[in-house]
Amino acid sequence: MKQKPIHPSMQPFLDGEVILMDKPLRWTSFDLVKKVRITTKVSKVGHAGTLDPLATGLLIICTGKFTKRIQEFMGMQKEYTGTFTLGATTPTYDLESQPENQLPFEHITKEQLQDAVQHFIGEVWQTPPIHSAIKKDGKPVYLAARKGQEVKLDPRKINIYAFEITSIDLPLIGFRVVCSTGTYIRTLANDIGQFLGTGAHLSALRRTKIGDFAVDGAYTPESFEAHTQAMRLEWETNAQL
Repeated sequence: MKQKPIHPSMQPFLDGEVILMDKPLRWTSFDLVKKVRITTKVSKVGHAGTLDPLATGLLIICTGKFTKRIQEFMGMQKEYTGTFTLGATTPTYDLESQPENQLPFEHITKEQLQDAVQHFIGEVWQTPPIHSAIKKDGKPVYLAARKGQEVKLDPRKINIYAFEITSIDLPLIGFRVVCSTGTYIRTLANDIGQFLGTGAHLSALRRTKIGDFAVDGAYTPESFEAHTQAMRLEWETNAQL
């Protein structure tokens, strides 16, 4: 599809840019792609690695010729911070569904938590959640899972480079994880709960880094719109000189 004419100040985005965005809570990754398209009027826009609606943080968005680098960015290691909650599981492993299977957690100690995370550091096998966009027979498996149909996914080899507990306020546990691409942090939360015998689900997640790119200084939707407005104003001011 031929690109429609855009404001001259937006030419850098048409040529190709890498934009670091800070995804807000409950926005989808495509919502941010759409925001960039509407704001710049550039049609060739894509993102490098989906974040769930309940997650916030770094999303790399590429425009123009830089969309060819999306796979490169997707292959980089990621850093996340967040919390998981002990004492209950959820079907989706996060707060997209209601907690169930209540179990006692009050007996869990700092030492037990520190020991548990050590079992998940390094090269490990992880089974993706059935409520995910992984495709099987050409369709995302979450469609079948939502209908109550049986879904079986094979475990995948991932790498957890770092996993540390940053705070303990039972049942809430703060963490930081550095991991390979393809790692599901909500599965990690669920697996920790299984290991401890308490059950657990992911209750907050923020992506802080992708490779050497950090969320610090990334655009919010509002600041990106303000940035492009300033670019237009500067171009129009210079054009009148």
